[in-house]
Amino acid sequence: MITINEDHRFPLDETLFVFALDSEAGKVFNDKNKLITGIGKVNAAMELTKEIHRRKPKLIVNLGSAGSKSFHKGEVVCCTKFIQRDMDVRGLGFGLYETPLSGIPPVLEYGLKTNGLPEGICGSGDSFEMNHSEADYNVVDMEAYPLALIAMKENIPFLCLKYISDDAGSDAAEDWTVQVHLASEAFNKILFLK
Repeated sequence: MITINEDHRFPLDETLFVFALDSEAGKVFNDKNKLITGIGKVNAAMELTKEIHRRKPKLIVNLGSAGSKSFHKGEVVCCTKFIQRDMDVRGLGFGLYETPLSGIPPVLEYGLKTNGLPEGICGSGDSFEMNHSEADYNVVDMEAYPLALIAMKENIPFLCLKYISDDAGSDAAEDWTVQVHLASEAFNKILFLK
């Protein structure tokens, strides 16, 4: 069993662990139901959709690295709100981050909370952000938004934990390269060594 909080427990063999890159999973998740989607929103959406229909998981857990100016390198943040940070159709009268005619609010609220971790708002987009200045989200990644959206539409509980690898600033690329390999051990301590 995997325990998220006092109200949510799921069979480990019916839990799908989703990563963008194998380097984020390390060896810790080799014996688990692991999905590597590749980088970016389209890859994440496509691979998760195929895997849901193949495995029919009871829980989707997105684990990966992210940038943040609000949280410290090495910290793990539980994201429960998601923004598609590169969606901007204000020129046609829609709100910033709003997907036109979708009925989905600009801030998607879908995700389980886990005890003892700070909560974050994840801004997902198809760019590696190195000049983060937006106040609407405090965690930056490239895949979580579509994963949360698909889990919500499929009515599957979703947990999103992000390992802060960089500050989404000018040194982000260098920091990410070093920090990404530490993510799997941090996730292991939180999920399996409670």
